[in-house]
Amino acid sequence: MAKKQKRSNQNRKAQEYEQAGLQAYEEWNIDHAIQCFRKASDLVPDESAYVLHLARALARGGNFDQALKALADFMRLEPDSALADRFEQLFASGMDDVEILLTDKMAAGTPLELIGAAIQMWLEYRIALGSETLIMRKPETWAAALDYTVRKVNLRPVTRQGVADFYGISDGAVRDRHLDLVQTLDVMPCDYRYFVGKENPLDKLVEAAELLEQLEARFQEP
Repeated sequence: MAKKQKRSNQNRKAQEYEQAGLQAYEEWNIDHAIQCFRKASDLVPDESAYVLHLARALARGGNFDQALKALADFMRLEPDSALADRFEQLFASGMDDVEILLTDKMAAGTPLELIGAAIQMWLEYRIALGSETLIMRKPETWAAALDYTVRKVNLRPVTRQGVADFYGISDGAVRDRHLDLVQTLDVMPCDYRYFVGKENPLDKLVEAAELLEQLEARFQEP
C-alpha cells in the first residue's frame, strides 16, 4: 500500500513538473523547462512523454547532442512507436531526401551558411514536432518551405511564389509548410538560431531597450 501511495505521489509531482516545463518552454525559459522535464523523468523514468519533452527543450536550447540522447532514450522506451522512423533518421550518417534537395537547389549562388541554417531548421523542426505527425507527402514541399523561411529570416529578397515555381510545387503548399515551421519553432525575423549575417538587427533592438530602461531609471530618480 505504501509503495502504491509513493508511486501515486511521484506521478502527481511529475505531472506538475511537466506542466511547469511546458509553460516554460512556451515562454522561452528553456533552462527552466529542461530542469522541469528532467525532474519529471527522474521521478517516473518509464514515462516516455517526459523524455520527449526534454528532447524538444534541449533542441530549442541548441543542445542537439543531448537532444539526440534523449530521443534515443525515448526510442528505448517506445521501440514500436509510430515516431521511431522519423527519429531514427536523425541518427543516420547520410542526408535525407529533404536535405538532399535543399543542398542541390540552394547550392547555386547561396552561401553555405544559409544552407546550413536551413538544414539546422529541419533538424530542430523534426524534434520540436514531438508526438505530432510529420506530414511528408513530397520532400520538395519541405525543402521549398525551409528555403523560403530561412531566406525570410535573413531578410533576403524572395517571394513565396518564386520559391514554389523553383521547386515545382504550389504556392499554397509552401505557405502551409512555412506556417508549420514558424509556429512549431516560434521563428521570428532575424532569429538568432538561423540568422547568418555578421550583424543581427535584433542586437540594435536589445541595445535600444537597455538604453530606454536606463533612461527611464534616471527619469524616475528623485
